[in-house]
Amino acid sequence: MSNEKKDLSNSKRFIQSYNNIDYTIRTRYDLNRSMGFSELIRRSVALNYIVRKYEDDLIDFGRLRNAIVHGNEDYVMAEPHIDVVEQIEKIERLLTAPPKALETVCRRDVLSIPSDMSMKEVIILIASSSYSNIPVYNSNNEIIGIANGQKILDSLGKHLLSGGKCETFLNNVKIEDMLSKIENSNYYVFANKDLTVEYALELFHNNSKLLAILVTKNGGAKEKPLGIITGTDVLKMNNILENY
Repeated sequence: MSNEKKDLSNSKRFIQSYNNIDYTIRTRYDLNRSMGFSELIRRSVALNYIVRKYEDDLIDFGRLRNAIVHGNEDYVMAEPHIDVVEQIEKIERLLTAPPKALETVCRRDVLSIPSDMSMKEVIILIASSSYSNIPVYNSNNEIIGIANGQKILDSLGKHLLSGGKCETFLNNVKIEDMLSKIENSNYYVFANKDLTVEYALELFHNNSKLLAILVTKNGGAKEKPLGIITGTDVLKMNNILENY
C-alpha cells in the first residue's frame, strides 16, 4: 500500500476502492452508467471470475457504501472496520491490476514433441518427464494437438477393443495418427503474454474439456510458446488470487 493511502481514513480508502471497482467493471464491459451497483455485479458474474468469486462481498460493499456516505461522499456517516477496507482493496487490486499468468503460474520450460514420434516414445517421454500434457508440432511448426496421458490410454483401449495389438499401437502408430482421430480441438487454446490468472481460470471454468493454455507473445498458433498452463494449475491459480 502507498504512503498516500495509509494517510487516508478507512472510509476514504473504502470509497476510493469502491469507485475504482465500479468504474473498472462498467468500462471493461460497457455497462450502462445508470445501472445500480448490485445489478452491475450480478450482470458481471458471468463475465468475470473475480466478480463471480466475490459476488456476495461486492453486493455487501455496495450496501455499506450507501450506509457510509448516504449519497454524499463528502459527508461520512460511519467508518468501516479495517478488515473490510483491506478486503475491498484486495478485490480492487484483482480487478484493476490482476496478476499475469506468465509471471506467476506458467511453466516456462515448455516441452514439445514432433508429430511423427511413435506412441511408445511419447509414453516413455510422458513417464520420464512427469508432464502429462505435451504440445505436439508438425514439420511446419504448427501445433496439431496435445499429447495427454488419459487420451493416449483411451486410444489404446479403443485400438485393443477393435482387435488391434498393443505392440502395433506402441511401435507403428504415430502421435499425429492418434490426434487426427480426435474430433475436436477445444481441449487446448492459445493466449497472449498478457493473459491474467483470472482469465486463465475463466477459460478452464467455461470449458470442462480444456487441458492446456499455451501462452505465446501475441496468442498466435505458429508462435513459439512462452509458457503453458494445465488443469493441474487451477488450485495454484486460486491460491495466487487468494493471497494477492
